[in-house]
Amino acid sequence: MQFLKLSKYNIVKIYFLFLTSIFLFLGFSTTVSAQKKYTVVLDAGHGGKDSGNIGNGYREAKVALRVALDVGKELLTAKDVNVLYTRKKNVFVELHNRAKIANDKKADLFVSIHCDAFHKSEPNGASTFVLGLNGNKENFEISKRENSVILLEDNYKQNYDYDPNSPQSMIGLSVLQEENLDNSLRIASIVQGNFVALKRNNRSVKQANFLVLRETVMPSVLIELGFLTNKKEGKFLNTRSGQLKMARAIATAIKKYIKGLKLNTVKDNYIAKTEKKRTPLKIVVKPKKNNVVKVKNTTKKVVVKKAVKKPIEKVVVKKASSGIKFKVQIAASRKYIKEASYNFKGLKNVELMFIDNYYKYYYGNTAVFTDIKKTLIKVKKVGYKDAWVVAFKDDQKISIKEALKNL
Repeated sequence: MQFLKLSKYNIVKIYFLFLTSIFLFLGFSTTVSAQKKYTVVLDAGHGGKDSGNIGNGYREAKVALRVALDVGKELLTAKDVNVLYTRKKNVFVELHNRAKIANDKKADLFVSIHCDAFHKSEPNGASTFVLGLNGNKENFEISKRENSVILLEDNYKQNYDYDPNSPQSMIGLSVLQEENLDNSLRIASIVQGNFVALKRNNRSVKQANFLVLRETVMPSVLIELGFLTNKKEGKFLNTRSGQLKMARAIATAIKKYIKGLKLNTVKDNYIAKTEKKRTPLKIVVKPKKNNVVKVKNTTKKVVVKKAVKKPIEKVVVKKASSGIKFKVQIAASRKYIKEASYNFKGLKNVELMFIDNYYKYYYGNTAVFTDIKKTLIKVKKVGYKDAWVVAFKDDQKISIKEALKNL
């Protein structure tokens, strides 16, 4: 092209190439991290020959599917989110295959969507479940009902070593699931907050042993949108406006959660008012001066010397500044709770940390994994049935898996 022969255009071109090179050189690492795609698997509960609960004539499988598809549409507006579904139409998908889809695709988040039911019409409200031991009979009944779909599968005895009607099948968390629990709780709390903003009755974040949550190897939640057996709520969830409102609340929560991951908000920050004041103190016990005893009828001084001991150094508070430590998380709250034993079922020396706008409370501090497991048993015996082990390295939170590798 003839105009490129003009010097001023050559200068502009060179300058442009120079700036581009600088941008690529300085911004390459940032660009790469920003381009990460977060894969979210949306699981519409039930389907096909499994209609789920049918309250007031409303079918759970249908409502769950419509909401899941709506959530997916909302998420596709974000460039950094990749959406997958366990089903996109009214078909039956076995529970273990739902988890397998997420595991095979190495998903970053698994969200299972359902509708609740009860033998009475009064109960209403939305709840979000993460994996855990069953804290009460109600949670056990809900998980048993959702897990019972495996009985519809042709070869469920070959697919599962599990009886959905047996309390003995409610197993504890694996190391990998413990690792994901913090993030599962984080997304669950955001979802519930959005439901509250919609003026839905808040049935809170709960823990239960849902099979699809237990089989997945990434942060995962199971959402109960509301009760179809409640006439008013069932009608709301069966309308397109109601479904869209709930879908947007879920999608917005997922986007906020992913933004938090990108900003590395998983990194823990210690509470200033507890940590700044808690500095190591040293008490040095000095020996007393030599005793001088005066004796009558003499001008001499008799000096009685006591054995002089070296100064004894006592460390009142000794805190490891580096290395791997294991702790047991016993509670989390939006509001500050004083770290007194009477607030924590008699447990003394409870440690407080502030993480993602939550006050989190930990008990125990050891570099020995077997010791922290004993601490976990003690904590559960006093009443913290859903407590779990977490790991830190140089006061930064790491996964249990990583911690065990570095022991």
